[in-house]
Amino acid sequence: DGGSTGAAQGARPDRAPQGARFAGRVPRGEPGKGVTPDLDGRAGEVAARPWGPDSAVPGAVRTAVRAPEIAYHPGRRAGARRGPVDPVKVLMHRHRDLCERAVDPLEIAAGLEAHGLTDRTAARYRHRDVFSLAEELYARVPGAARPAPARPPRPGSGTEGRAGWTLLAMLPGAACLATAGALRATQGVLGGQARIALTVAGALLVLVGLRLCLRGGPLRAPDGAGGVTLYVCWLLGYAVYGDDLLAQVISGGPDGDWTAAPAPLLGLALAVLPAAWCAHLFAVRARHRLAGSHALAEFGAGVRPLLFGVVALHLCAVTVLLRLAGLGHGGGPLTAPAALGVLLFLARLLAVHGFPEPAATGLAAACTVEVAGTFLVLAGRLPGLGFLARPVDLLVGTVGTAGVPALACGVAALGLLIHASVTLTRASAHATV
Repeated sequence: DGGSTGAAQGARPDRAPQGARFAGRVPRGEPGKGVTPDLDGRAGEVAARPWGPDSAVPGAVRTAVRAPEIAYHPGRRAGARRGPVDPVKVLMHRHRDLCERAVDPLEIAAGLEAHGLTDRTAARYRHRDVFSLAEELYARVPGAARPAPARPPRPGSGTEGRAGWTLLAMLPGAACLATAGALRATQGVLGGQARIALTVAGALLVLVGLRLCLRGGPLRAPDGAGGVTLYVCWLLGYAVYGDDLLAQVISGGPDGDWTAAPAPLLGLALAVLPAAWCAHLFAVRARHRLAGSHALAEFGAGVRPLLFGVVALHLCAVTVLLRLAGLGHGGGPLTAPAALGVLLFLARLLAVHGFPEPAATGLAAACTVEVAGTFLVLAGRLPGLGFLARPVDLLVGTVGTAGVPALACGVAALGLLIHASVTLTRASAHATV
């Protein structure tokens, strides 16, 4: 038997021994083709049999069939998991445009956050937070290792720029103050038509000054006003004529002879200047915190008190200016116009940082409540619908006609403040401001 086995091996060295005496021997085949197809003349039979533990095929054959796949790929480990070795590289290709346009890692961090990536998600890319991940992406983008181009100065960031938009922010208040002074000086001298013409001319000057102020400086919105012009005009008009109109409607009117209250309009026009400086302060301080933060949660925790402080500062400035305006043009409740001033400031601040839709929603909600207050009283005159006017009658009987605009603007301003405390504390809201 030994001789016959040797003769068989000498005649066909690539052929495995027959019978049970080939156990433990590994048949040889061509590289990459596995076992020879004529193994004992039973290649089809062997291939058709399962490789389970109960298989009748000897273990050496099963090993021989699988062996070439491993033997001829020495660099591959058995059972190695296939997939990207570097997860940051996948993210880099996914956001290549963002990384190539960015002039510093902060813009990449803001862009990643805008796409929904958080500090917890950054852990999947082997980084502790979004900021460190952005720094690696910035360094690995082709060309990022070279000196980055200098960031163009933001509009109004220099001393001359601040002086320019400060003068523009004074135009609405100056035009309104000049118009109010002219009307007071010509009282009893000019007729009714002439005074109306003077009022219209002054209103146009205020609108022109406000337009110039909003086109540059810290109150400039990148996407425009967001279609809120009509809402703003209604709110300002109601601040001047709304209280007297509602009083006439409740008493059975209106009779068409409305008394204007110019003090709220004058105080709000003068408040454009502190609004611009508060917006500038918020943008600058938030940008500094963004540069010094190492996590999104840390940045949000630092910006949120800054937002509340800026809003409180603007509220104090508006209240003082409304009080000064009321000294010369008849005093009145300050709650409603002060709430309106905060509402307009928050709406513009959201629009400046790229959120015009919530700003328009808040202004529209305030306008709806003011309009509904008047129409509910009128609808309550119809038979059987007196219950519609009861909420307005109760509010007016408690705090006066100024309660309706105070409620409308106060609730809308509170809603915008809550929304701003979420959106304006994100890094993406300060990427380009």
